Formats: sequence, C-alpha cells, structure tokens
Amino acid sequence: TFGQSTIWKFNNNASAMKSKLAARDFEDLLQCSIPVFDGLMPTTSENNIILDLLWDECAWHALAKLLLHTETTLHIFDKTTVSLGNSLQQFSRQVAGRYYTTELPQKEAARGQRHAALVKKAIKKIGGKAKPFNLDTCKLHSLGDYAAAIHMFGTTDNYTTQIVS
Repeated sequence: TFGQSTIWKFNNNASAMKSKLAARDFEDLLQCSIPVFDGLMPTTSENNIILDLLWDECAWHALAKLLLHTETTLHIFDKTTVSLGNSLQQFSRQVAGRYYTTELPQKEAARGQRHAALVKKAIKKIGGKAKPFNLDTCKLHSLGDYAAAIHMFGTTDNYTTQIVS
C-alpha cells in the first residue's frame, strides 16, 4: 500500500486528469511511469528512448524538489538538466514524429462548442485537432535556468502547491 507521504492514489484514466492535475498528481504519475511505459513501443530503440526520457524526468524532478542543495547537488542538477534536454531532443527527432496524436475528447468538445457559438449553428464532428510534440514551450525553455535560480535564490520549497506533511 502507499502511504500518505509517498504516492497517492490517482484516477484510473491519467489522460483525463490533464486539466485537473495537482503537483502531487504529476509527481505520482511520474514516479509510476517507467514500469507502465516499459515495452509499450513497437521497437526496442523507441522503448529505450522513452525509458531514458522518463528516467531523466524523474531524476530532474527529484533534484528540483530537494529542500537543501550543495554545490555538488547543483552541479549534478546542471548535468541532469543537460541530459534531460538531450533526451527531449532525441524523443522529438526519433519518436514523436512517427505517431499522429490528437487532442483529448473533452478538448475537442470544448473547441466544437466554441466553434458552434461563433457560427451559431450545429456543426458536424470536427475531429480531433492534431497535437504534435512541441519542444518550443516556455516550460521546457525555462528548465535550463532552474539550477541557476536555486543557486541565486535558494530552493523552491516555499513555492509548491503540494501539501507537505
């Protein structure tokens, strides 16, 4: 069983949680992700790329949430950030483009409702909008500054939304 200070039970449909993820939910999903994804991809190389990416994300997250850093841990954090960036680039180049991904059904429904309101008539099924993997986001861009910010301002334990026991 999982204790309250470790992994909390989360929704059976992780995709449906996207718009309602608390920090602890994201962390719990990340901690459980490697065994879930292991073996899902059709090729060994894709599987290894995804597992390496998940490992780097878990390591980066663990270092980011440390409550006490030293010069050594910040150096490790910098190296882990570089490794995470490389893993994201490799995933983007070698895996993400091979799969056609679309928005979630509830996002599609919301988009359809917005479109219907604009047109003021019933619309036929629009279909899910393509949602390719995107490396050009503010969140990914700012990962490289995280260790430097901790070095300058201290740890981010005062800025979490997670319940600390």
